[in-house]
Parts: sequence; C-alpha cells; structure tokens
Amino acid sequence: MRRLLPALLGGAAGLWAVSLLAVALAARRDQAAPADAIVVLGAAQYSGRPSPVFKARLDHAAALFRRGLAPTVIVTGGVGEGDSLSEAEVGRRYLVAAGLPDGGVAAESGGRSSVPSLRAAAARVRALGGERAIIVSDGFHLLRLRVLARRFRLTALGSPAPASPIAPGSRREFGYILAESFKAPAAFLSPR
Repeated sequence: MRRLLPALLGGAAGLWAVSLLAVALAARRDQAAPADAIVVLGAAQYSGRPSPVFKARLDHAAALFRRGLAPTVIVTGGVGEGDSLSEAEVGRRYLVAAGLPDGGVAAESGGRSSVPSLRAAAARVRALGGERAIIVSDGFHLLRLRVLARRFRLTALGSPAPASPIAPGSRREFGYILAESFKAPAAFLSPR
C-alpha cells in the first residue's frame, strides 16, 4: 500500500500535466478551414452591447465569414440573469450591423453554458445539412469545445479570437487554461 499511493498520485499528476499541455497547445492552434458554419460561443453582453471578449469573438467570426470559409454564422448564448436579450441575439445584431447578411447570421439562444449552447448549435448545423463547423471562442476554451462537438456529432475546427482581451501568455489566460485542464478531461469522460 505504501508504494501504491505514490504511484497513483504520480500517475494522476502525469495525466493532469498532459491535459494542461493539450489545452495550452489547442489554445494556440487555429484550424479555420472551409466548413458548413461558423459557431460563435457567447459571452457577456451589456445592455445590448457585446462585452470586449464577446466582441473579439464576433469580429473574428465576421473575418472568417468574409474569407468565405462558411456560408452561415451561428451565435450562441442565452439570456443572463437580469437581462432581457440573449447573448446570441446581441451577437446576431452586432454582426448584421457590421455588414454580414441578415440571412447568413442566426441566433441560437438555447443555452446559458457551453454544453447546451453547443448542443443547440450542432443541431442547427445538422438541420442545415452540414456536419463541419469552425468553433470561435477564446483559445483556452477550444479543446473542451471540440470534445463536446464530437459528442453532438459535429466535426469542429477550433479558431481562437486573436484580439481577445484575455491575451495569450497573460496571467489571466493561464488561470483559464488551468481551469480547462480539469474541465476538458471531465468533458471527455462524462456520459453523453
């Protein structure tokens, strides 16, 4: 028993280190390529205006759309506590005001967290006859989102928002990467 506990702890630490490295590497990798849709994960909105983090994601999705990588942008995010508009609707309005065609931008307000938001977006992509999507969020979030997308029968290509205020290499980003190093394996291991 004396040797078993250190071996188990060492194994757990090793697995966690692998997870931390995988999250950090996924955060830096832009896989944007032709797809059936661009899915933007929601973030806070303030009285109808996207937060700086959300704006960076939306601006990146608009750039990908303008490059012709997908015919549709699906913005996710539900109605937050005390809000009257969903993140998805605020994002949709922002993208249309930025010049994207109204028919090319959809709001998917079906969730207030990553799992229900991505489930609803995947269903919408499949309803459009697609199966491949560019997922736009902050880099630290992308590994877990790709795992979840696979669960919902969606091939996901991660594309981090380059102008996010959660800057790569910052102390703030490291905190998120640390948290995701536990969340990503949990998403992988959790039941469908």
